[in-house]
Amino acid sequence: MAAKGALAPREIDQLALLVMLSDDADAEVRSTANATLDMLPVELLRAFLARADVPGAMRDFFVARTGIVVPAAGGGNGDDAPITDAEPGEAEEDDPQVLSSLPIVERMKLAMKGTRSQRAQLIRDSNKLVAAAVLSSPKLTDTEVEAFAKMGNVTEEVLRAIALNRSWMKNYGVVAGLTRNPKTPPGISMQLVQRLNERDLKMLTTDRNVPEAVRLAAKKFLKKGPKDAP
Repeated sequence: MAAKGALAPREIDQLALLVMLSDDADAEVRSTANATLDMLPVELLRAFLARADVPGAMRDFFVARTGIVVPAAGGGNGDDAPITDAEPGEAEEDDPQVLSSLPIVERMKLAMKGTRSQRAQLIRDSNKLVAAAVLSSPKLTDTEVEAFAKMGNVTEEVLRAIALNRSWMKNYGVVAGLTRNPKTPPGISMQLVQRLNERDLKMLTTDRNVPEAVRLAAKKFLKKGPKDAP
C-alpha cells in the first residue's frame, strides 16, 4: 500500500515514504515504489517541492531523479537531513529527544534497521508510519513484541496490528500482555480472555486498570474452568 502511494494521509509523509521505498531491499516493493514515483505529475510535483516545509534533501532527490527545475522555496525549516544516503548506523543515539527530532524517513529507517533500544522508543512514535515500520522490522523478536503488547503508551493501532498477526498471537506472553493492557480495545481483550490460564484470569478479575467488561469476562471464564497452562 505504501509503495502504491495509498498509506500516508499527508502528501509530505507519502512522498518521504516513497523515497525510502525506492531503494527497498524487496524487489517488488522497490519496483512498485519507483513506478509510483514515475507516475507523479511533473507540474504538481514541482509546485509541491517549492513549499517551505519540504526538506531540502527531498527536493534534491526529486530534482536529481526527474531533472525538473524547482522554484525557490518561500523559506525553509532547516531540515536538510539526508533522506536516501544516511545509514541507521550513523545515528546510534537512543535518547528519545534525539530520535523524535529526526525527519520521519530517518525514524522509519531506524525503526526497520536500528537497534532494539531504538525500536522500543520508536514503537511509541506519534506518527503511525514509524510505529508500523517497527512492527515490519526483520530484526524484531517475539520478546520485543511481547514487551510492546504490555506497553500503556503505544497507540491502539499498534495493539490492533499485534493482535492481527497470527504468528505473534501464538505467544502466550503476547496474548496475556494484550489482555491486561488497558489501551487494548475491549473487543480484542474480551476475545483473548478465554485463552488465559487460571492464574492470569484471577489477576484480571481484580485489575482495576482494565475495562469492567473485560473483568466480567474473566470471571465468567474462571467459573467455566480455564486451562491450567497456556
